Amino acid sequence: MGAPETATDALLACGEVRTCLLPTRDAVDEQAAERLLRLRADERVRLSRRPNRYAVSPDVLTGVDCRLPTGGGPKARAVGTVTARAALVEGRVLQATAYFSAPATGPDRRRSWGYYLVRPGVLVPVGSVSLEALAEGFLAGHQQDELDVGSIAEGQLSRVSRLLLDSFDPPLTTLDTRLRWAASPASGGTEPPLRFTVADDGLRTLELRLPPGTAPAAAAALCEDLALHDWLLTTVVDKLDGLRLGSADGRAALKVLRPLVDHLLHLWLPKARVERPLEPLWDLLEKEPGFSRQWETQVRRVRDQLLLQAILTQRDALGASLTTS
Repeated sequence: MGAPETATDALLACGEVRTCLLPTRDAVDEQAAERLLRLRADERVRLSRRPNRYAVSPDVLTGVDCRLPTGGGPKARAVGTVTARAALVEGRVLQATAYFSAPATGPDRRRSWGYYLVRPGVLVPVGSVSLEALAEGFLAGHQQDELDVGSIAEGQLSRVSRLLLDSFDPPLTTLDTRLRWAASPASGGTEPPLRFTVADDGLRTLELRLPPGTAPAAAAALCEDLALHDWLLTTVVDKLDGLRLGSADGRAALKVLRPLVDHLLHLWLPKARVERPLEPLWDLLEKEPGFSRQWETQVRRVRDQLLLQAILTQRDALGASLTTS
């Protein structure tokens, strides 16, 4: 390991994406998004307006020296830095991501920090580590004194939230989600290219097999896109679950449906920022479980109910007019 690793040298990439509704009454504009995401003074926030409004902070590196979560595999220690960033989608949905890449072997003793700082976003094992055990242990969750990437991502969310002046006044209550992912190069074998699971308490896990040479940042962008759309679908399904659709009390239904239309329904745009070689992975999710099919079904339910409520309101108004005439 004499030369610094490049993105293609690292054999495993792992990370976690936290997704939530920005706790403000309204979506923030581009200027406010830039202010919120300026996590470093020496680099600018990147802004995009096509195909939707998107702002992403500069990368922030966090130095770590700790045990790796290898589950039941041999214990391993690594030193290096974890990359973290925060992003705002249409000034409405806030995401924070923390991720790292790791080779299977490193020096047999700890080096000075300079050795690791020239390898940003790479955790170098002291000795060797089973990448298969690391991927499995990372997805299963860390134990005490092991690397906790989720807390680094959560720290970025907290930094952004502290800058809000009208925080904790969102238009609707939503569940925050966590997508924990591990990506390794595809070996050409029979293993599936991805495994996506939904657990309790907003946790999702994703195991990926990516084309060799895929940069960890590209894998993180794919996972951010998936986490965003999973969060959107989860939020709309949860809001419609148990709602007395078609009931006589139209005001109760409108109180739930209107925020969905005003703040969320226009955000569905899969693969907007996914690199082209990784798009086939999204296509697999469209087949099973069928993200866009589920979304379109829920959107039709929302719009049908709004139309029904409008008809009922007009009918009631007409009936009241005929009664008084």
